[in-house]
Amino acid sequence: MEPWSKERAGRLDEHELESAALTGNPLGDPSRRPLWVYSPPGTDDEALPAVYLIQGMTGQIDMWRNRSAFRPTLLELVDRLFAEEGCPPARVVFVDAWTSLGGSQFLDSPATGNYHTYLCDEVVTFVDERYPTSARGIAGKSSGGYGAMVTPMLRPDLFHGLATHAGDALFELCYLTEFPQVVRALRDHYEGSYDRFWEDFRSRPAFTKPADPVLLNTYAMAACYSAGELPFDAVTGQLKDDVWARWLAWDPVRMVDGHAEALRGLRAIYLDAGNRDEYYLDLGAEAFKKALARIGVTDVFFELFDAKHGAIEYRYPLAIRYLAERL
Repeated sequence: MEPWSKERAGRLDEHELESAALTGNPLGDPSRRPLWVYSPPGTDDEALPAVYLIQGMTGQIDMWRNRSAFRPTLLELVDRLFAEEGCPPARVVFVDAWTSLGGSQFLDSPATGNYHTYLCDEVVTFVDERYPTSARGIAGKSSGGYGAMVTPMLRPDLFHGLATHAGDALFELCYLTEFPQVVRALRDHYEGSYDRFWEDFRSRPAFTKPADPVLLNTYAMAACYSAGELPFDAVTGQLKDDVWARWLAWDPVRMVDGHAEALRGLRAIYLDAGNRDEYYLDLGAEAFKKALARIGVTDVFFELFDAKHGAIEYRYPLAIRYLAERL
C-alpha cells in the first residue's frame, strides 16, 4: 500500500455552519462548525441517499484525515468504496459535534448544549438545501454508534436507517463498572473534586494519567444524561437511584419499546461490535438486537467480529454500503 494519499475520485466539499442551536451553549464551545459532504464521482446533481457519519467520544471532524500504520484513512476508505468497489452511490455527511468535555452523545442537554437540535434541524437542513437527497441514514461508532441508535428513534421523520459499531448500550455494563474507578481516582488524586481534575487535565497533555479516560467519560456522560449530576455519591460510590434512572431512560436497549413504531419503520438496521470489546458493547449490541426482536424487528444485520473497541475503522465501509443499498 502506498504510504501517501492518492488523488480523490469523488468530491469532498468542506463547509462551515453557523449554528443557532449551539450559540450560547453552557460550555462556551464554538457555534460555528465544520461540515464535510462527500459525493461519489459523477453524481454532482443527482438525488442520492445521504449517510450521516458521526464520531465517538473525543472525536472532532479533522480526525477523519488521520492515518494508522499500514491502513488507509477513513476518507480514503469511503472514496474507494464508491469509486472502486461498486457501492451504490450515496453522499456521506461528516458531522462535527465535539465539546470541550469530549462529546455530546448527540442529545440536547442543559449542561452541554443542543446537539440533537443542531444535527436534526440545522445540519440536515443545510445539507438538503445544497444537495438533492432521496433518503437519510446515520452511522457511527461508540458514542457515535449511540447517536446512530437513538437519533432515528427520536426523529424517524428524518432518518430512515441506522448503523452502529459498538454503540453505547446496556448502561449497567458499559458505564456502571467505571464508577468505582472514578470515586477512587477523585479521592486519591484530586481530594474528591472534579474541579481539581479538570484544572489538572487542562494543564498538561491529555490522557497522560491512567485515570483520565474514566474521569473524563463519566463526567461527560453525566453532562449528557443527567444535566451534570453524577449518578453516584462521589465519596462512597453508592448509586443515586433517581439520577441513575435518568441515565437508564437514555439507554438504547430500554428506549426500544417506547419507540417501537419508529424502529419498525426503518429500512435498514446494521449492528456490529468486536467480541472482545473492553466496554462490553458486544453485549450491548446483543441486547439491542434482542429488544428489536421483541417488537417484531428481525430484518437486522448483526455481526460480532474478532476485535476490541479501538482500531475498527475498517468496519465503516461495510455499514455505509449496507445503508446505501437499502436507502
